[in-house]
Amino acid sequence: MIVYFSGTGNSRYAAALLADRLGDELLDAGGLIKEKKKAELTSEKPWVFVAPTYAWQLPRVFSDFIRSGLFEGSKDAYFVMTCGEDIGHPEKELYELCRVKGLDFQGVLEVVMPENYITMFSAPGQEEAAKIVAAARPVLEEGARLIGQGKGFADRHPGLLDTLKSTVVNGAFYPLFVKAKAFYATKDCNGCGLCEKLCPLNNIELQNKEPVWGKSCTQCMACICGCPKEAIEYGRISKGKVRYQCPEYKG
Repeated sequence: MIVYFSGTGNSRYAAALLADRLGDELLDAGGLIKEKKKAELTSEKPWVFVAPTYAWQLPRVFSDFIRSGLFEGSKDAYFVMTCGEDIGHPEKELYELCRVKGLDFQGVLEVVMPENYITMFSAPGQEEAAKIVAAARPVLEEGARLIGQGKGFADRHPGLLDTLKSTVVNGAFYPLFVKAKAFYATKDCNGCGLCEKLCPLNNIELQNKEPVWGKSCTQCMACICGCPKEAIEYGRISKGKVRYQCPEYKG
């Protein structure tokens, strides 16, 4: 079973491609997370967990989802992490997560996709983004081949800097940067409520037809990049930046 979490569509695209190639079931963990439901799943095929990279680790909201859930049947667990540049060195945490869940860690696949973290970086334009997605397809195809053959992903050889990014930097990143207080809606907001629906943590509430952000935010970029009016900003950092949404996988 392919279980994924995605804010702007990169990991959804990767998961859909894998599901298509493997003839496997596709499950959006975001829906269960939003409904505050624990996973109770069974699959005779390997577990394939697909998610974006947040500060060189799995998003904590997704790792918590896996940790609290029930995954029966197959014991093999593959991880696919989409990223704007690299995934650092998350293997130790992923191995430990598998150990706790009684799963056999089969490795992690790094898949470079268009940058979407516009509260800190800039997303590429449509043409450049399309090229990046096209370049990611062979990586995902190879990943699907290995999963289908029951082989683990190739061992990676991250360096000291990668380890520091996935440990020290990750530990500091969440308390320092993962906050919602800088989000706000401009006068272009039409009160459609899509941001409220997109938020996987139910952290946005429409008040007088205007979105108000709470304190539970994972900075998935779903609201700011999914707004059809581009009416959501993050302080001054996001002004003038491209809003990125990965196109749906079409086969």
